[in-house]
Amino acid sequence: MQKYAITQDTEAQLRVALRGCDELLVQAEFAQKLARSQATGIPLRIKLGLDPTAPDIHLGHTVVLNKMRQLQDLGHTVIFLIGDFTSMIGDPSGRNTTRPPLTREQIAENAQTYYAQASLVLDPTKTEVRYNSEWCDPLGARGIIQLASRYTVARMMERDDFTKRFKGGVPISVHEFLYPLMQGYDSVALKSDLELGGTDQKFNLLVGRELQKEYGQEPQCILTMPLLEGTDGIEKMSKSKNNYIGIGEVPDSMFGKLMSISDTLMWRYFELLSFDSLEDIAKLRAETEAGRNPRDAKVQLAQEIITRFHSKQAAQEALANFEARFRDGAIPENMPEVTLPGAPLGVMKVLREAGLVASGAEAQRNIEQGGVKIDSVKVEDKGLTLSAGTYVIQVGKRKFARVTLVGV
Repeated sequence: MQKYAITQDTEAQLRVALRGCDELLVQAEFAQKLARSQATGIPLRIKLGLDPTAPDIHLGHTVVLNKMRQLQDLGHTVIFLIGDFTSMIGDPSGRNTTRPPLTREQIAENAQTYYAQASLVLDPTKTEVRYNSEWCDPLGARGIIQLASRYTVARMMERDDFTKRFKGGVPISVHEFLYPLMQGYDSVALKSDLELGGTDQKFNLLVGRELQKEYGQEPQCILTMPLLEGTDGIEKMSKSKNNYIGIGEVPDSMFGKLMSISDTLMWRYFELLSFDSLEDIAKLRAETEAGRNPRDAKVQLAQEIITRFHSKQAAQEALANFEARFRDGAIPENMPEVTLPGAPLGVMKVLREAGLVASGAEAQRNIEQGGVKIDSVKVEDKGLTLSAGTYVIQVGKRKFARVTLVGV
């Protein structure tokens, strides 16, 4: 295989690829792919597969989309692969039970929303959109059995979650072994040079690399991005944990949630979500550590993200609304922080355990009188249950607490 010279330009592109990433395998191979691309003028084929299992995208999903956009801006071909076929299997990654498959109708509806939202990060005029049913449906039973013959059960069982489930006596369905195989076959069909994914996808991405070798192709490199922590700073961002910021949320809600993250977590968000240079972020961090109010940095981050998903005007209005709430004494900047186990919990219990009321009767009276707000929304239902997540809870005009509920 011909070796290409690693130029300064190649090294600059490699630095862009490595920013914020968890792992790039194999780095030396990818440097060669970049050098070849520069020498020949043929862009690399960079693939990201997403299963439209939920109809909307949150900021956690955009970590890997941001990396795609950075590589797209370098002139490479990015392939946004919608896993309409694999969604019907259900990805077992990180699961300890079998994930239920989706119907065709659910997948079609989710896929439309997914791509519309991803287009807010990617340049749609330079994005190749593909559906893996294009090549998976024609495979048929014969093709799938032949594909399955190229990978062993022993290799499959190297996967952490399968091993844990097997040892724990938790059933693994045979169809779940097909998921990494079908995802790997996508790389063969697309002849990808680089595949991106979250750290939980590493095994599936490596299967693609191995299958490409089996089919006589040059193996893809893989780049994994870290999983973004949710607003609670504890669990990965997830709708089910209620610690997410959806990119379709109204600007005021996005702004409030971004301002609620901890001063430490803010820098993680800058690294993975901001398009500012690492040098600019380092300068801002140094200023903050030297005494500048961390709120300034948070406002800057919130403004950038809301501008990206809404508009500059929407970002400015969200800031003005947020400042008005502070000015009017609606939400203090500093408040007690309480962590409570056992989520989901009833609102009355949360009020008592967070020390915002002295008794259940006081909690009930405050709710009935309209004196309880959660994230600035008045609570009217005494039977309201709060799932895991972080909430700003207000009782009356002066009692506030930032309450984080964690599951058992």
